[in-house]
Amino acid sequence: MSRSAKDNLMKALIYLSAFFCVAILVWLIAYVVIRGLPHLSWSFLTNDYHPDHTGGIFPMVVSTLYLIGASLLIATPLGIFSAIYLTEYAKQGRLVNLIRFATESLSGIPSIIYGLFGMLFFVTTLKMGFSILAGAATVSIMILPTIIRTTEEAIKSVPRGFREGSLALGASKLRTLARVVIPSALPGIITAILLSVGRVIGETAAIYLPVGTHYKMPENLMSSGRTLSVHLYILAKEGISFEMAFATGTVLVLTILVINFLTRILEKKLSVGGRR
Repeated sequence: MSRSAKDNLMKALIYLSAFFCVAILVWLIAYVVIRGLPHLSWSFLTNDYHPDHTGGIFPMVVSTLYLIGASLLIATPLGIFSAIYLTEYAKQGRLVNLIRFATESLSGIPSIIYGLFGMLFFVTTLKMGFSILAGAATVSIMILPTIIRTTEEAIKSVPRGFREGSLALGASKLRTLARVVIPSALPGIITAILLSVGRVIGETAAIYLPVGTHYKMPENLMSSGRTLSVHLYILAKEGISFEMAFATGTVLVLTILVINFLTRILEKKLSVGGRR
């Protein structure tokens, strides 16, 4: 086989693989949305859920928003400061290797293990009870690797000349980080946060155990709740209402798509702003 024929064959395989991945995504989204969209309505999004499996998903939406906000408040500063330490301050050695090993290990642990840990430690040992705060503490550990790795890459992508120029003008290292490095890496940091939001929204096993399955409106972070993903799991597992399950799945899918779309827009706008 000639070299040009091999190149054409490899190019065809590459295009076929890309088309196959896109086709799977489109098929999954279409399957869920087509079956769930007819059951979506304003009342479905804004009404309370009732024990007779009627009503809407508003309490689940509120529980999900509480969980996202609390988990990001815990994980975002820890993840960003850890990434800054690893890229700007840490010297290669046992401590850095230990931190990187811990980060990689956290990303490889099954989510059900996180849920079991959250139930035993936060719910039982710390006596938080089945609460949104216990779930947020659990999920924040899960999303730390995503925030740390993505923020690290964003900081590393900042040209060294930016740092050298700032230091040459007399700025301290901390001021250089705050005024030059972090603003330049902001698109990547925003991406890390939004990717973490998507992970929190779609997680079930790590939330099911520490948060509980209470379907009523949560009063505060110490209340038990039921997120959208857990609600979908319960509806589908028990065969309660597949129409409501597909409608809930449609809300989840559309939410993830919107988050990814916003991520792209923010990346472009912040990158353009940074270049200016």
